[in-house]
Amino acid sequence: MPRWLAALALLACSCAQAELRLSLDAANLSPSERQVSQDLLDQALAALPPSFIQRLDRTVQVSWSDDLPANAYGRITRPDGLALNVRLLPQLIDPKLADAPSGRAHGSLRRELLATVLHELTHLYDRAALWPVSEGLRQQHCRSQANSTGLVGLADGCRGQTARRFSISDDPQLLDLAGWQQAVGKRGQREQGNGQDARSPDLYELSNPREFVAVNMEYFLLDPAYACRRPSLQRYLREHFAWQPSAQAECASSYAYLNAGSNFARQPLGQLDPARVYAVDYLLAEPNQQWASRWGHSMLRLVICAPGRPLGPDCRLDLDQHLVLSYRAFVGDVQLSSWDGLTGAYPSRLFILPLEQVIEEYTKVELRGLASVPLKLSRDELQQLVEHAAEVHWSYDGDYWFLSNNCAVETLKLLRSGTGRNELQSLDSIMPNGLLALLGGRDLADLSVLDDPREALRLGYRFDSYRDRYQAMFSILRARLPITQVNVEDWLTLPAAQRRPWIEQADLRASAALLLLEQAALRRQLLFAQDELKRRYLSARDNPQDGRYAVADDTLRQILANSGFLSRPAELLDAGYGLPQPGEWQRLEAQSSERQQTLRRLSDSLNEEVRRLLDPERLAEIDASEANLEHIGEHLRSLHKASGGLVLP
Repeated sequence: MPRWLAALALLACSCAQAELRLSLDAANLSPSERQVSQDLLDQALAALPPSFIQRLDRTVQVSWSDDLPANAYGRITRPDGLALNVRLLPQLIDPKLADAPSGRAHGSLRRELLATVLHELTHLYDRAALWPVSEGLRQQHCRSQANSTGLVGLADGCRGQTARRFSISDDPQLLDLAGWQQAVGKRGQREQGNGQDARSPDLYELSNPREFVAVNMEYFLLDPAYACRRPSLQRYLREHFAWQPSAQAECASSYAYLNAGSNFARQPLGQLDPARVYAVDYLLAEPNQQWASRWGHSMLRLVICAPGRPLGPDCRLDLDQHLVLSYRAFVGDVQLSSWDGLTGAYPSRLFILPLEQVIEEYTKVELRGLASVPLKLSRDELQQLVEHAAEVHWSYDGDYWFLSNNCAVETLKLLRSGTGRNELQSLDSIMPNGLLALLGGRDLADLSVLDDPREALRLGYRFDSYRDRYQAMFSILRARLPITQVNVEDWLTLPAAQRRPWIEQADLRASAALLLLEQAALRRQLLFAQDELKRRYLSARDNPQDGRYAVADDTLRQILANSGFLSRPAELLDAGYGLPQPGEWQRLEAQSSERQQTLRRLSDSLNEEVRRLLDPERLAEIDASEANLEHIGEHLRSLHKASGGLVLP
């Protein structure tokens, strides 16, 4: 045989034998102990992906040891050694004890030991195996390493590397999904904390990225429902190994979520079907002069088609179906403190809200416009983003920092982890309006929809502030009545009693304008009352002898205590992990409905109490505005009847 052919045959032989081998240390083991131990190792090898076995080319010595803590099942002892707790061996021999419910995560002692072997082997795989990643992620990792080590030249040196490789636990894509996100303003450096502690299968996974990978491998390999509970991570591992376990549960086509809208008469539990989401828009609430709002507010809008409507532009007309993903500080008190926002005292949570409420909240109450700019996502990216948003909704409870982990930062992190787009890795902005400009500049958002303001309004890419609408209505009044005020703000600041005489002089069109303006005046008074009550409430808390606020104080505290589930829905379930499955939906529906009914009762009670606490002048002004509205309604009905049902020009 030619020498080269013999060498080729030898190489082929050695390659065929390159794989993971588990060698049991059978010294001092009885035949039955040896048998159950070997069965355990055989089960572990059978559960592992073929590529895992091929890549981890080594012999791992497995032994039973008495040198482990009593509560430890096993651990890696050296690069090729795995020790299992010998105290568990007698139970493993007895089938009744080995397969009985153990109270541990995987159910039985046998399954827990199997998970332990898989967990520890994953650590060996993660340390030994390095995988290529994209050029964009490679450069981002180099910047992170240069920043964290202080070696400025490291990033430049990376430009000469053509095959930078990562283990799983430092793969930027995995870190994004796992919750160790890029820290803002630190050139790719990762955050130290992980806020995804709700609905976790094992809080040990949050210790560090290495343990996160090992714990999730346990469930990827052993839990058929893992793909339904953590679909983003299952997809990552499936693609990494080009393989998935044969036993896979059938997943529901939609995801449960809690609608955090203010309508307490509505059932809060909803179902979000990614197949009905036509587009995702970057939704920007335009800035105002408030300290916390001077750069706007970042949100994502899900353009959801009405049932039965095919995916297409017409879905933008189904406004009652659209949802908004909004990271907000959950304030467990009536006071929003600027200092607390700077120091991270508020939880940051992903609220899911009806678009119609968001439009009213910003355009009518805060008098801020909304810009809704489509993101340029493929169909797969869009569905993965919606999927991951649902996961974050159930798992995330972070800290809100106005300057480093605000709505813009959180929204960018969701876009990164949900879409996996490399272009997002180098973006960095703490300003909502600045993030929109960056997305447009990288051709990730279609800013052209805002070029024609009138067309943007018609097509639902923009929702204008009611301030302009109020001014237009006021111009109608000034054209038809001898009113001396010039700006709508001057009119709205008039006492209600001074606006009332104009009602009788108004024709049909002027009366319609008066109706809208009087509604704005009442809304303005209610905002003043809310701020007034907040300040007086806080003052009364510092003066416990003032008992006027005791009832309202107790009611408000109950509302705050009972409303947290709308932004942290995981507290409704005491078992399971990840996305709730259909078997848990019935309990969710019952629990959320009960909480919602409590909120409705408390809200009605609070509304009755707070009116008694208002200053007499404020209450009189609110009563006068309500009386004006009633009078305008009567006047409109009489004018409409007199005109024969026709609207006068």
